[in-house]
Amino acid sequence: MSGIVDTHTHLHSFALKGVLEQTLEAAAEAGLRRLVTVGTDTDDWELYAEMASNYEQIDYTVGIHPCSVEAGWEKSFAQIEAFWAKDLKPVALGEIGLDRFHLPKNDEEKAKQVFELQVAACEAQLQLAKKLDCPVVIHSRGAFEESVKLIDASGVDWSKVVFHCFSEGPGEMKQLLDRGGFGSFTGVITFKNAESVREAAKLQGLDRLMIETDAPYLAPMPKRGKPNEPAYLRYTADYCAELFGVSQEAFAEHTTATARAFYGLA
Repeated sequence: MSGIVDTHTHLHSFALKGVLEQTLEAAAEAGLRRLVTVGTDTDDWELYAEMASNYEQIDYTVGIHPCSVEAGWEKSFAQIEAFWAKDLKPVALGEIGLDRFHLPKNDEEKAKQVFELQVAACEAQLQLAKKLDCPVVIHSRGAFEESVKLIDASGVDWSKVVFHCFSEGPGEMKQLLDRGGFGSFTGVITFKNAESVREAAKLQGLDRLMIETDAPYLAPMPKRGKPNEPAYLRYTADYCAELFGVSQEAFAEHTTATARAFYGLA
């Protein structure tokens, strides 16, 4: 069986629980060959750099998640570029972006202030990504149009941009395709009510598709509602192979080739 790549996972929680080894073993048994563990704040960056040094199947990214952006975010931002001076560099900058879903409720002024901080942090990180000429992982929740506008304005090469956990429809996917960007799909694509997400995936096409777990979140069917883990990417891969009408082998070959090319995986 050809190996598959989890292009977006968060291994921090597995390490904290002391189950990283078992998690990686289960992932390998499920056919995973590479895992990109995605940075969200200063508390996981060094951990992920160390993981990538210790496990050849792990690659990592560094970035400030919009929900991690607070007043004084500039101090964290100032630490990012140094990771590209390491022998083992991150494979992307991210995840960065905008998130309206988690803004303060019932306090319009506070929500506005928080969102403005997110925008400022995203703009700064996009400029750094442009300087580094590296791939960018975008988190966009309830803010697709605004995210697209920020990336357009930044001058970042769209062929280096992936909207992770793509949960929009074909209209939004067309906007990414027109610009040369990518969408990556989680277990959401297996959910019964996610027809528009499936249509978006089909519009993007098998040759541009990437899949991810976003573990420990968003477990696919039949594990929905339970904590997710990289091994469960197998369910998403098998579901998508059927969706695209190809063999599991062919699906793995296409998506792995795209992931390797996008992230520059050896």
